[in-house]
Amino acid sequence: MISFQQPSFDTVTEALQWLNNHGFTENFNLDTNCIRCNNNKQSMSPEEFKIEYIFRFEGDTNPGDEDIVYGIISEVYALKGVLTSAFGIYADSVSAEMIRKLSTH
Repeated sequence: MISFQQPSFDTVTEALQWLNNHGFTENFNLDTNCIRCNNNKQSMSPEEFKIEYIFRFEGDTNPGDEDIVYGIISEVYALKGVLTSAFGIYADSVSAEMIRKLSTH
């Protein structure tokens, strides 16, 4: 079994660049109970994707700088992409099912 250590990055841009270089090319958008891509034409429910990577960035002085970058894979749709989301007081409004999916990794 190959052991893989997830890299760490100082900025969201670095994480997005690394993910893009590893084939995570779709841009996902968070909706209430799914994620969307292809200009919101395609949606995926929590059971149709898995989270491969999570990078968390906490702002030193400004809570508005807090973000999470997810590297997401959907074997169902043969897609790899990224989702960025604020957390803390700026978190998006999502269903309990999506919160469980995005929190369990």
